Amino acid sequence: MSIETTIFDMLAALEPGKSISPEQVARAVDPEGWRRQLGQVRATAVGLARQNQLVITRHGKPANPEKFKGVYRLRLPLEGDVIPTEEPEEGLE
Repeated sequence: MSIETTIFDMLAALEPGKSISPEQVARAVDPEGWRRQLGQVRATAVGLARQNQLVITRHGKPANPEKFKGVYRLRLPLEGDVIPTEEPEEGLE
């Protein structure tokens, strides 16, 4: 099963607004070698976010798919989502 299909299958099973971690996706795709899948999960998520099919969140808020760093989660878009084009300056999070 592809990473994209896995992401959408997992999200479809959740209530609107709920999210999944990239680790959950990687473990579903490759339970033994999931760590090797994390880079591809991130790349797939960024591509889907650029197409507005997915939202990448940090601290529960939509993140810019071009600039986010650190821990993130994935969810389906919600009506009214505003994706930031700039990240807050250091220390303002």
